[in-house]
Amino acid sequence: MNARILVVDDDPIYNGVLTRALVRRGYDAHGCLDRVEALSAALRHPPAGVVLDLNLDGASGLDLIRPLLEANPECRVVVLTGYASIATAVDAIKLGAVQYLAKPVEVDAVLAALGGDASRRDQAAVGRTPLSVNRMEWEHIQRVLREHAGNISATARALHMHRRTLQRKLLKRPVKI
Repeated sequence: MNARILVVDDDPIYNGVLTRALVRRGYDAHGCLDRVEALSAALRHPPAGVVLDLNLDGASGLDLIRPLLEANPECRVVVLTGYASIATAVDAIKLGAVQYLAKPVEVDAVLAALGGDASRRDQAAVGRTPLSVNRMEWEHIQRVLREHAGNISATARALHMHRRTLQRKLLKRPVKI
């Protein structure tokens, strides 16, 4: 897949690093920092692949999936997020994304998700087992807990879950994979 790839992420540093890494690997990659720029770029030159951040300056990146697929129905959309959750993963896939990856993510994993050539897919898969849903949820909870300085009540509110449910989840440590 040496066609055009759009990188849609509102973090200019992350966007630039990922875009440059794709260009170095021989892809025609273009970075977009917001929704308007992404839609404009997709309409001018329909991309074969899109790497889409879930949170675009406080708005949901999921709202971009359908318009991007309308620009090119064959487009493969990969959603990236720093705050993975089962609900948003399901929503992304239902809207047409082909993959949902938690940040930080390696470029090879992004390329494998976009459907790069077989050798790249094989290289990305070597020695790595994908995280289980339970492990992803655990890591997300831990991230939100750190953001709230260990405050269980504040973390439960941020996660939209009952405090006791959160406490039960914290007692169950998932396996590494």
